[in-house]
Amino acid sequence: MQTNVLEYLEKIAPVFPDKTAYANDTDEVTFSQVYSRSKSIGSFLLSKGFEKEPVVVFMAKHPNSIIAFFGAVYAGCCYVPIDEEMPRHRVGLIFDSLKPRAIICDDITWAVVKEFDYSGSVFKYDDICEFEINEKALETVRNAQLDIDPLYIVFTSGSTGVPKGVAACHRSVIDYIEQLSDVLQFDSDTVFGNQTPLYFDACLKELYPTLKFGATTYLIPKNLFMFPIKLVEFLNEKKINTICWVVSALTMISAFKTFDKVIPEHLRLVAFGSEVFPIKQYNLWKKTLPKTRFINLYGPTEATGMSCYYKCDRLFDEGEVIPIGRPFRNTQILLLGDDGQEVREGETGEICIRGTAVTLGYYRNPEKTSESFVQNPLNNAYPEIIYRTGDLGRYNEDHELIFLSRKDYQIKHMGHRIELGEIEAVVNMHDEIKSSCCIFDDDKKRIVLYYVGDVSTKEMAVFLKAKLPRYMIPNVMQQLDTMPHTANGKIDRNHLKKLYKGE
Repeated sequence: MQTNVLEYLEKIAPVFPDKTAYANDTDEVTFSQVYSRSKSIGSFLLSKGFEKEPVVVFMAKHPNSIIAFFGAVYAGCCYVPIDEEMPRHRVGLIFDSLKPRAIICDDITWAVVKEFDYSGSVFKYDDICEFEINEKALETVRNAQLDIDPLYIVFTSGSTGVPKGVAACHRSVIDYIEQLSDVLQFDSDTVFGNQTPLYFDACLKELYPTLKFGATTYLIPKNLFMFPIKLVEFLNEKKINTICWVVSALTMISAFKTFDKVIPEHLRLVAFGSEVFPIKQYNLWKKTLPKTRFINLYGPTEATGMSCYYKCDRLFDEGEVIPIGRPFRNTQILLLGDDGQEVREGETGEICIRGTAVTLGYYRNPEKTSESFVQNPLNNAYPEIIYRTGDLGRYNEDHELIFLSRKDYQIKHMGHRIELGEIEAVVNMHDEIKSSCCIFDDDKKRIVLYYVGDVSTKEMAVFLKAKLPRYMIPNVMQQLDTMPHTANGKIDRNHLKKLYKGE
């Protein structure tokens, strides 16, 4: 039985020693290089007395960053990815939470660390990646490691403004990768195009299947996502056949009529998630790539990554919702009402997750952990932790799970309970709309719509009045040149709230 993610690397490196494992637009590393350099970094960290603790990898997005992750794991530590593009304030909050004793940097971030009041050790990747490997020390660490030991800590946004560090163990990641790989059908010919920053759990979909199958992952330069044609040309140049992207990254391509000029020629799988795919944009992709498999994924960071999947084998009519389908094997979805009991078929409930993929909780934050990682209310016989996602869902007539919205996107307006996502879905039906997002002003009780598209607010009001009841019509509408996005590529709702308040 596999108990450590590094076993993927150790099995595949002898099979494909000279094959490219990870690359970007200028550099690449082979499996043998990943293997040897990871062990060198692990040996170095052990020689300095670091073990069973978080090691921060504070580097630009690069194949070397991934090697540093694995190096920390070889030392029996967990890695904490931080990107040089992160706001300095957020990095400082993460340092305060972790209080790490060791940071691995590159030439770019070396100077940045000095801006912080940090008293621990800082090492340059280039100085430690060829350190003499100590096989005996590494073996001693491996023999002591358990599959419930933490593998990584990734930080998500906290409601108080303080990031929360989600800690995941080897067991949950191995379970996730095995189930995901089975559904998405990865193999040694898979060529991934990575979209997300490495400090999000979303990159797990590429990093570890690459090791499991001897596949290849290209870290796509961030700037290409501002130029859809160049982005698709990059996919074609690198013969990328598999992408697992947030929906906003996909709609940026289809909404700006990129397919009229260039088509991704090699894509055989498009997996998407983290946001609702507007039907109009999904149908554009499906019609353009009729032989490509499309899979809708759903899941939170706190459950390792994605928990549910739906194989999209058809076009959808406007007004339909693409299901999130069914849970991966060894995962169960519970739809719970406010009373802690399962809702009846067709009723709305909070999506709760049970299974091996549920993570360890929030690092050094027992209060927040206890709020979301709770005892299964359906089990009073023994301890069993489930994760409450804060998402609302229901089953359709085919018993396929449908994501409705975040609980905090559900509002009470003019005496009616409204899902902001329903309004966005109707807005996105307009032929000229490229992107939209609704927020709610709790103080003035106003629905505020932001959108990108060649349509006036007056025209939009007429369009919505023909399709929505009066109480769902946005009180304020604002046309934008571009929609703000988070580093992960999702629509940045917090930025829109600040924009509305004039901050």
